[in-house]
Amino acid sequence: MTSQQIELVQSSFVAVEPVLEKVTLMLYDRLFELDPPLRRLFHSSRKEQTRKLAHVLTVFVRALSRPQQILAVVEELGRRHLTYGVREKHYATFGEALLWALQTELGDSFSPDVREAWASAYLFLASRMERAAANAIPRAT
Repeated sequence: MTSQQIELVQSSFVAVEPVLEKVTLMLYDRLFELDPPLRRLFHSSRKEQTRKLAHVLTVFVRALSRPQQILAVVEELGRRHLTYGVREKHYATFGEALLWALQTELGDSFSPDVREAWASAYLFLASRMERAAANAIPRAT
């Protein structure tokens, strides 16, 4: 990610943060609309799940300019999500739902540059999670 993309994500997040629970609820609604079987992977309440996601998004966005500080946590998150049944294909669907929710909330301020910045940020996060999950799977010798 470029420093400009980091700034775009962080500045647009300022507008989203006051309504972050609403945005995460919208994200999950869209996720389950895109891939209804994903609903069975979630065992906690909607409120608890949205609270967790809001926290992760907040920490991640704030640490974008110093990602090395959160890489271990991101990788552990990827390994944990593997145990929940999350597979590689689910990351793309989640990313689509995330961008949709942000665009829905931000409207015209979700410009192509802001969208690209968020897509880059999500790709960074998701790729680290996926890699950690892949490395956690025992390989046959």
